Amino acid sequence: MKLADRMRRLGTESAFEVLARAKELERGGREIIHLEIGEPDFDTPPHITAAAAEALHSGHTHYVPAPGIPELRLAVAEFLDRTGRMSTTPDRVVVTPGAKPIMFFTIMALCQEGDEVLYPDPGFPMYASIAAFAGARPVAVPLREANDFTIDPDELASLVTDRTKLLILNSPHNPCGSAMSAEQAEAIAAIAIEHDLVVLSDEVYWALQYDGKHHSVLDVDGMAARTVLLDGWSKTFAMTGWRLGFGVFPEALVEPVSRLVINSVSCTSAFSQHAAIAALRGPWDDVDRMAEAFRQRRDVIVSGLNAVPGVSCVVPAGAFYAFPNVREVGLPAADLADMMLQRAGVACLPGTAFGSYGEGYLRFSYANTIDNIQAATAALNDLLREVSHG
Repeated sequence: MKLADRMRRLGTESAFEVLARAKELERGGREIIHLEIGEPDFDTPPHITAAAAEALHSGHTHYVPAPGIPELRLAVAEFLDRTGRMSTTPDRVVVTPGAKPIMFFTIMALCQEGDEVLYPDPGFPMYASIAAFAGARPVAVPLREANDFTIDPDELASLVTDRTKLLILNSPHNPCGSAMSAEQAEAIAAIAIEHDLVVLSDEVYWALQYDGKHHSVLDVDGMAARTVLLDGWSKTFAMTGWRLGFGVFPEALVEPVSRLVINSVSCTSAFSQHAAIAALRGPWDDVDRMAEAFRQRRDVIVSGLNAVPGVSCVVPAGAFYAFPNVREVGLPAADLADMMLQRAGVACLPGTAFGSYGEGYLRFSYANTIDNIQAATAALNDLLREVSHG
């Protein structure tokens, strides 16, 4: 069977491939510390699951409007206003099964052959994958350790051409844990306005920022008219398995994106949308507790990594990822990550899983216990000692 040519342009997400390999080793009797997958290791707060159960018992088991039920679209708009992120109206909100469809639908609605899409590298691999699938040309914007893994506005401006259509941002950032400053947000917004770019701002980790206030290009006047806000419930409320995301779109994109929803998934499950309302309108204590736990784990893993000879790690400002520099080890990142899994029993990802500028780095998700994090950094230390002694 011959596949369509476009399938050669569609990549994958390495975290799930490494997870499968790690699970296979576990089935063979190995003990594996999982620091590869990017999901909170906390249960969904009970008031949210209770709302889902109530919705099921109340008969919310049928088709609903493609962009989301009106009550949830209103709750999203109110939540964004209440948290100071943006002022919008419910008709600009589209709810999807997970946040990935927001990036997929945005790119498919906007980009075609000859267009260019600027995206961060290292960065979430789906950005470049979906852009290429749509026929556009992905153009990497390097994130450099010397700049705390944030975008240099001058370098960004140098990459814009008359073919640039879309700029993708992610803050707090996967895989580096970096976060943009207010000054960077303003400078990047100015570039987008000058060159008439649409911005896709991926802010799924916004609630997990540890040092200072969350900043976005949406803080800048006029940017809401050219920015798609991508967010969801997976990271903030420990709801990865619920598959719930939302986008806030410029008015002209709402109807095309709603058509893409209809043509692909019809709608997002009805009962889960009632759980999403409970999350947005309910108590915040569980989110605060999770964020504080991640802050403690961040400090433990950064300290542990920086104690390993040949390894250095900047302090992540948000999300739950550490991105240590392992260049001094002298091995390709993919080889070292494979050795960590096969010989040390620690599942992690090479920086190259997130783009070519990730060479020389590893990504560790610290969504695990402090004991396991300490065991993982000790295992890395032991492995590198073995490697250095031949």
